[in-house]
Amino acid sequence: MKAIVLNAPGGVDQLEYQDFDIPTIQDGEVLVKVKAISINPVDVKSRAGHGMYGMLKDFRPLILGWDISGVVEETKSDKFKVGDAVFGMVNFPGHGKAYAEYVAAPAAHLALKPANIDFNEAAATTLVALTAWQALVENGKVQKGQKVLIHAASGGVGHIAVQIAKYLGAEVTGTSSEKNKDFVLSLGADHHIDYHNYDWIAQKREFDFVLDTIGGNNIDNSLAVTKEGGTVISIPSGLNENVTEKAKALGVNGYFILVHSNGKQMQQIADLLTNGTIKTTIAQKFPFSQMREAHLQQETARTVGKIIVEL
Repeated sequence: MKAIVLNAPGGVDQLEYQDFDIPTIQDGEVLVKVKAISINPVDVKSRAGHGMYGMLKDFRPLILGWDISGVVEETKSDKFKVGDAVFGMVNFPGHGKAYAEYVAAPAAHLALKPANIDFNEAAATTLVALTAWQALVENGKVQKGQKVLIHAASGGVGHIAVQIAKYLGAEVTGTSSEKNKDFVLSLGADHHIDYHNYDWIAQKREFDFVLDTIGGNNIDNSLAVTKEGGTVISIPSGLNENVTEKAKALGVNGYFILVHSNGKQMQQIADLLTNGTIKTTIAQKFPFSQMREAHLQQETARTVGKIIVEL
């Protein structure tokens, strides 16, 4: 099989196609013939020597990637049978080895692909959907009627988070550039903020929950508009070690989370996809032979929705 190896941290030239034997699966695993891979900011950061690279640097070969959809070719789990269409985020945080034609995946990290979406949409609704779910539901415990602010609402995590927050019954405000306002509102957001030159400090503290995927000064902006007793969650792309202390000083619950693989939550996401509650927007598709180009597009940080690599 073909797989893409990261030879060393750096530019996209460090991604190299190599031939390998098809993986041997262990008890509790399934062998997935991959149909689509989703690309995330953590992929390009890890490739460059940041993100998950510190955790993965001693693996040889090092194969990036975590988000897959595909068909079960072999199984050592009673959860799936040969021929099942599945999707999920595999072994995150850890060595997912998803940039490959075949992946040995823990069955506990996967769910059945909804019949009403294709493999591209399924792969796209993995890491970003789990991140949004774990932030809003598992950690934030967002309730009906609460005011929720989603930063970067046109991005991968953001555009799913808006939809999940609406599903939970929240009043949702999304931030993006003005050019993406209509897209953010089309997701179900009740209000939109153009983050360009927006004076956060002058606003009232009205939000019960804020999801920050940007970090840096944006964490301070988030805290400035969060109610006392409210919650700000930052994901590692916006990691700021002072977030907890800054939040505490304002009477806000502030912390960061690292998404983790979870097949049960993937099944809950599959149910939302099946009934049309959430839908993923795919910005661009690349063939497996153009993984470098997919990385370069992700690096622009201007993608509306998700980037997919097809096999």
